Amino acid sequence: MKLLKRLYYLAVCTLILPLAALAGPVNVNTADAATISAELQGVGLSKANAIVNYRKTHGPFKSVDDLTLVKGIGERTVEINRANILLKSTGKMAKKL
Repeated sequence: MKLLKRLYYLAVCTLILPLAALAGPVNVNTADAATISAELQGVGLSKANAIVNYRKTHGPFKSVDDLTLVKGIGERTVEINRANILLKSTGKMAKKL
């Protein structure tokens, strides 16, 4: 019986722990495509490359909503990730807009 409880606990932890690391803050004005795709939900490498290419062509994003100007990034994607999108870093503090 103890073994079953341990296996159950291990299974629950294995399923829950990855959910805690789904997304994290990322500065879309400085991060590379791999980092953007790893940190933002619903943004794969192709969309992350589009963000980087748009940034290179048009300059840094001035607001989080500017990301909707990138082909393939819609309002829903921005809303899902709004809390994790950073635009400016100053030392240890990062500004979220």
